[in-house]
Amino acid sequence: MQINTETFGDVLVAHTPDEVTEDTSPQFLDALSASIEDGQLNVVLQMDRSDQFDSVGLTSLVELKEKLRSVGGSLKISGLPETGKRVFEVTRLDSRFEIFDSVIDAVSSFR
Repeated sequence: MQINTETFGDVLVAHTPDEVTEDTSPQFLDALSASIEDGQLNVVLQMDRSDQFDSVGLTSLVELKEKLRSVGGSLKISGLPETGKRVFEVTRLDSRFEIFDSVIDAVSSFR
């Protein structure tokens, strides 16, 4: 799986796959882990295409956030579609993540 990323200053923006599930999470986390090891500690997940989630996929997002926090970094989410917003509300993940409507706002929040 190809993970598209962009860097804005010291912020890595990673575009999540259409499905954040047990099938896609390991490859996605592996790709981001390599970036974290290279020193990218401020990460924004651009989730505008993600419309399917399962418990493994959501757990992997929490684990990624905790991994970044443990090394002094931070994870923020942008562009979550309505389906994703409802999933985050029902699972109360909306209280565990900073969620922004636009990637520009999420990146700017690191300053």
